[in-house]
Amino acid sequence: MKLVQTLVVRDEADIVEDHIAYHLDAGVDFVIASDHESQDGTTEILERYARDGVLHRITVHGQMRDGPWRTEMARLAATTYGADWIINTDADEFWMPHRGSLKAVFAAVPEPYGVVFALSRHFVPRPDDGASFAERMTARVSPPAAINDPTSPYRPHLKAAHRADPHVAISFGAHVARSGRWRPLHHWHPADVLHFPFRSLEQWENKGVRRARGDKPLGQYVTAFRAREGGRTASRYQALVVDGDALDRGLADGSLAADYRLRDALRRLRGEPSDDGRAGGDVGLVAEGAGVRDAELVRLERRLDDLCARMRAIGPPARARAAPR
Repeated sequence: MKLVQTLVVRDEADIVEDHIAYHLDAGVDFVIASDHESQDGTTEILERYARDGVLHRITVHGQMRDGPWRTEMARLAATTYGADWIINTDADEFWMPHRGSLKAVFAAVPEPYGVVFALSRHFVPRPDDGASFAERMTARVSPPAAINDPTSPYRPHLKAAHRADPHVAISFGAHVARSGRWRPLHHWHPADVLHFPFRSLEQWENKGVRRARGDKPLGQYVTAFRAREGGRTASRYQALVVDGDALDRGLADGSLAADYRLRDALRRLRGEPSDDGRAGGDVGLVAEGAGVRDAELVRLERRLDDLCARMRAIGPPARARAAPR
């Protein structure tokens, strides 16, 4: 089996090295990366892997076109790079199987199923003490109920992986893979996507402002943009940071969970001593999976309400207006 990863990245030099190294070790054979005008050293990291023959870099410019870029790369993986399975990622997302390797997970999927979903686990920012993000950020959100605040960066969601299909279409954020060839396998989440969205004040501000002006300005990005416009960037980011006291409270009441899986995986890659922390692998999986479904139902209701409002604004069909009395 050949496993190909696609990656959309811009100015992620603090994380992209660990991201690629981790996935190559976890079973990925080749990476296709769309580099969106990076200027912080990200391009040089990608080019180094390209010289090693394990990455193809695509330069993209202009306004963010998340879904089309992901779709193009996924189709390229199928037609040019001989992929059997494809995972679609951002630089701050780490696909981690519950057991075994990623290849073993996908090999276990019977045909005609060809789209599977992983549950995102969102890690909270911690005080910047100079250590790497993975050493500092070892606590993730573990909400007791579904989060439906559209401005929250911690809303639960699923990420799609799929069998190769030259006609596949990938949604914004890779939450959905649409294929006329393969059926989706719902309600089985054999892997987690460990998500590290905010790692420093500068990174949070730059990402938020850039994405707020992109192709889908989510509430969390608009929040960062408005904070900068109002001169409140530092205070707004600080409100997200979980200090020692907040961490202790969150672990005690269950709103946070300790999770050392990525930290220990990267330590092993570097040949460093590891505690082999397994916290977070299965803890809360059922409850958080239910939270995803609850959140999806709420989002569906919002879309239906919006559609109904638009239909009322348009008015009745022309034939109904013209019908004789």
